[in-house]
Amino acid sequence: MPSMENGSSNVPRAEEIKLQANEAFKAHKYGQAIDLYTQAIELNGQNAVYWANRAFAHTKLEEYGSAIQDATKAIEVDPKYSKGYYRRGAAYLAMGKFKEALKDFQQVKKICPSDPDAAKKLKECEKAVMKLKFEEAIAVPESERHSVADSIDYHSIEVEPQYSGAKIEGDVVTLDFVKKMIDDFKNQKCLHKRYAFQIVLQTREMLRAQLSLVDINVPDGSHFTVCGDVHGQFYDLINIFELNGLPSEENPYLFNGDFVDRGSFSVEVILTLFAFKCMCPSAIYLARGNHESKSMNKIYGFEGEVRSKLSETFVELFAEVFCCLPLAHVINEKVFVVHGGLFSVDGVKLSDIRAIDRFCEPPEEGLMCELLWSDPQPFPGRGPSKRGVGLSFGADVTRKFLQDNNLDLVVRSHEVKDEGYEIEHDGKLITVFSAPNYCDQMGNKGAFIRLEAPDLKPNIVTFSAVVSSLCCMSCHFFSFGYMFGVKKDQEPFLYEEV
Repeated sequence: MPSMENGSSNVPRAEEIKLQANEAFKAHKYGQAIDLYTQAIELNGQNAVYWANRAFAHTKLEEYGSAIQDATKAIEVDPKYSKGYYRRGAAYLAMGKFKEALKDFQQVKKICPSDPDAAKKLKECEKAVMKLKFEEAIAVPESERHSVADSIDYHSIEVEPQYSGAKIEGDVVTLDFVKKMIDDFKNQKCLHKRYAFQIVLQTREMLRAQLSLVDINVPDGSHFTVCGDVHGQFYDLINIFELNGLPSEENPYLFNGDFVDRGSFSVEVILTLFAFKCMCPSAIYLARGNHESKSMNKIYGFEGEVRSKLSETFVELFAEVFCCLPLAHVINEKVFVVHGGLFSVDGVKLSDIRAIDRFCEPPEEGLMCELLWSDPQPFPGRGPSKRGVGLSFGADVTRKFLQDNNLDLVVRSHEVKDEGYEIEHDGKLITVFSAPNYCDQMGNKGAFIRLEAPDLKPNIVTFSAVVSSLCCMSCHFFSFGYMFGVKKDQEPFLYEEV
């Protein structure tokens, strides 16, 4: 324990470091800000502001579990510090835990009864909780539910004579159609619902026929491209195709989850990927990410975007199709590709993943949850997830999984990286993230990985964002714009200044 004299002298130094951390935060260097806030906390752990500010930085990196821990510590240090409750409530909101968030915003309102932003967030939470209760009350039991896909006959949908957009002749999706559709999307034109239904329904049938773990064979002399999160950044998706070629049998891709949410063009992204899948099933493989789920789509924008651009029926249909997406892929029996990461127990075999019944919303624990949510950590063993879901796993866990399954490499996505990728765990794990300048504010590069057979040595290509294209629905994690009617140019968290 430091002496009282030393402790007293630490206070001004801690404040200096906090100001440096604030500057890093304002520059969107959230990892650096977390490191600096940590230093300030080590010098003076009894300042609730430091804990709350670090919670806010964790939130910006989508580390909601860590944000909740830090905000809780801020409340313990100062039970009357309103921002501690505010930031914990914000993290709960981001995780879809509306009832927990409601309690925290009620406390904020109690401490700051005249704060308009606190009142606004409380109202939003109350609305969300009421909506949840209503949905629970009218929910149909699982055993009685019918597939919305079975009720749709796209052939019977009339195409108006004045429609001048891309058209599918008959039942075959052609390259010419996909190119025309992409050009229409570039010009902010919509695809007719008849063809949108056709694409989504045909994709559903193909995905349903696949196993939860898909084996991919890349012939010697051929290549294969793995892309990470795209998150509705349509123009950056098209830039990938311009840099690396359109998907085809000779130029196949795997998009490793999180196609939608956050970005303003998630509908365009998912229809483009699905259309290529319909055109040539072996040209493009699709894996489920943690954002291909109802709960995430409600919070982060996709559900509202679909409702706005297409219809309520499409909301249900996409939810069904997302439950058909495979959970992982293995390339040439050597490279394991998954959105999130590995497991809370040793001994998981590829056969265990193949046997997962994936046709459901992701559970909050177990193999399927961990595949979609887990993250690597720099130290050995396993630890709690910084996200509050899944877990963190070390290089020893990665090494053991590879050895048990006679594999060479894990490729995963799920985390924004400054350079678009990161190589960890003694070179045995690569994170690839393909949404540059994520949410129009992170300043990161995007990346994709080209694997050349037979050695499958990863060649990583990085790229920058092509435009500042309205990428974020409503400033990072709070795409409540579609859920609560917040406009895109509104600042939803003025209260959250560090």
